[in-house]
Amino acid sequence: MTLRAGPLEHDATLPDGRSVHVRVGLPEDGYIRPKDIETVTVELYGDGEHLAAVNTILDPDQVEAATHLLRRIVAGLESGELAPTAGAIAPLADSLL
Repeated sequence: MTLRAGPLEHDATLPDGRSVHVRVGLPEDGYIRPKDIETVTVELYGDGEHLAAVNTILDPDQVEAATHLLRRIVAGLESGELAPTAGAIAPLADSLL
């Protein structure tokens, strides 16, 4: 399996009740074919807008690590440990832990 087949996505409910959609996958780019993209991004959406996007150190074939990253971000958002911002999720995106 690979993230080229599609992104990993999950909704997180923040402590204040807002919902944030978390997406880990290849960035959508109308100019580059998905098979040529090697970048994996984390994107956050909420309240009808794009909240954050950061590149990760993952490769498209690292689905297990991407799943772990998605779970860590969702858990952090839901617990309130992470804010729905690029600055808050960037350290996780730069780690394989």
